[in-house]
Order: sequence, then structure tokens, then C-alpha cells
Amino acid sequence: MLELNDVLVDGAEKTASMMAMEGQVTCLTGGDEQVRTRLLLAMMGLERVKSGFVSIDGEPLEPQTVSLFRGMMAYVPSDLRSDGEVVVYEPPSVQDVFALKDNREAAISNGLLAEEMKRTGATSPMKAQLLAVAVLRQRPILLVDGPEAASADYLRRLAADRRTVVVASDDDAILRMSDEVIEL
Repeated sequence: MLELNDVLVDGAEKTASMMAMEGQVTCLTGGDEQVRTRLLLAMMGLERVKSGFVSIDGEPLEPQTVSLFRGMMAYVPSDLRSDGEVVVYEPPSVQDVFALKDNREAAISNGLLAEEMKRTGATSPMKAQLLAVAVLRQRPILLVDGPEAASADYLRRLAADRRTVVVASDDDAILRMSDEVIEL
């Protein structure tokens, strides 16, 4: 169980609380899109929490546990943009996620990646690739910022496969397939 207890991040006007359970899809919706992204990043210890706390199975996120937390999660950013030959992840702090050694060394073949990209249902090749890479990492917790509506069934199947799926979205298809919707 991934829990936010009265968490306040920069830009938020009010605190957020939720309990995301294994086998369920939890959706953060409403409010400002940047705040939703910051909440996902806070779950990994990449965004400062002004008040409240994040925990997994009752264990609070602290400097000593941040590596353990990140090792249990795969994160899909909402967007990537390319500046010349350098890929910049938006928001910039997301780059920290991809700089982690275990992310760079995930053994994912091109064939395996191509097959998983098809399964995502995403129409954007970039969105399909980001989601497929995160899923192929086989982490118990999947955090997805701004998934495409076409991926709603795929995300539902991932949750049914005993994963904890947390999404940040205002899309009606994503909201309908979610087990729990947290209005920010």
C-alpha cells in the first residue's frame, strides 16, 4: 500500500491524502497539472514535501528509505522534449529518475520492448515507449503521469496483475477505469 497522508507540495493549495492498494488503479485528478506531477515525484522522494508524509506499507519515506522506495517504483513522465541531441525530461527533476543506475541497466531487448509498446494501446510512440519501459522493469508500483485514454484497459490489466497503479489524469476514460479517484 502506497499512502499519502496530508501531503502538501509546492504550488498546492490544499493537502492530499490517499491509499493506493495493490490490484487497484488510483487516479489523482483535478487541480493543477503541475501539482499532480509533483505529488507523483514526492512519492519517489524527488519532490520536497512541505507537510505530511509518504509511506509504503506503513514505512515512511525518509532519507534512509528513499532508495528502497524508488527501487519499488517505475515512473512514466507525462512528456519528453528534445533539445537538439540532448533529451530533456519535463519537469527537470524527472531526469533524476532516469539517471538511477538500475534504470539504465534494465535488460530490455528491442523485440520485447516493441511487443510491450503494442500492448499499451498508446497512439503516441513516445507514450507507448515510456509506458512499456516502465512496465518491463517489473516494479510493484507504477506511477503514470498523464496516460493516454487508449491505455486505460492496459493500465487496468496491470493492476489486475497485482500491481499498484497510480495515475495523474483528467481524462474521462482514465477516471472511469480507476478504482479510486482522488480530487485535488
